[in-house]
Amino acid sequence: MPNQAKHHSKRKVDDYSDVMKHEHTTGNFFKAFIPKPQNIVLDIQDKDEQIILVLRQHLITQVRELFIILGVIVLIPALLSFSGFLGVLPLKFIGAFNIFWLVLAFGMIAKTFLIWFFNVYIITDERVIDVDFTSMISHDVSSAKIENIEDVTASTAGPLAAVFDYGTILIQTAGEKTVFEFGNVPQPSKVTKLLNELILEEERENLAGRAN
Repeated sequence: MPNQAKHHSKRKVDDYSDVMKHEHTTGNFFKAFIPKPQNIVLDIQDKDEQIILVLRQHLITQVRELFIILGVIVLIPALLSFSGFLGVLPLKFIGAFNIFWLVLAFGMIAKTFLIWFFNVYIITDERVIDVDFTSMISHDVSSAKIENIEDVTASTAGPLAAVFDYGTILIQTAGEKTVFEFGNVPQPSKVTKLLNELILEEERENLAGRAN
C-alpha cells in the first residue's frame, strides 16, 4: 500500500525542479549535457521511471586526447620521413605503411570517441546511474536510489574548469556502492541543485505515502 500511495503522489519533474523547468527536451545525443532526453530507454529502468538528465565529460576535456592523436598521426610519420627512413624502403612497403598508419589513426579516433560517448552518468527521478564503458563487449553499470543519497558535493579545479564551467560531483550513498563520482561534467552547480531537488521530492513522496 505505501508503494501505491507513492505512485499516486508522484509528480513530473517540472512540477518541483527549478533546474528542469528551464530546460528543453532534446533528441541530440552527441552532447555532454542532455536534459529530458528523448528515446532513451535503459535495461534497468522501471516502468514509471523517468530519465531526467544524461551527462558525459565536458568536450573540452577531450582536447588533450585530440592532441595526442594528432601527434601520432602527423608527427611520427613526419619524423620518419625527415630521417630518411621511409626513403630507403620499397614503394610497396611505403604504401603498406601509409595504410597501416591510416587504420591506426582511425582506430585511435574511434576508441577515444566511443569511450567519451558511452561513459555516461544518468540521473532519473528514482536513481543515479554510472555507466563505465571499457569495450564494445564490456561495461559496468552501478546505480543507487535517490532515497539512499546522503550527501552531494561539487568541486571545480583549475582556471579551465572555471571558464568552461565543468567539475566533479561526488555523491555519497548508503547503498552497496558508497561513492559515485561524476567526473568533469558540465554545469556541476546545476547538477548538484537538481540532485538536491530530487532528494527533497523523494522525502515528500515518502511522507505522503506514510500519511496515506
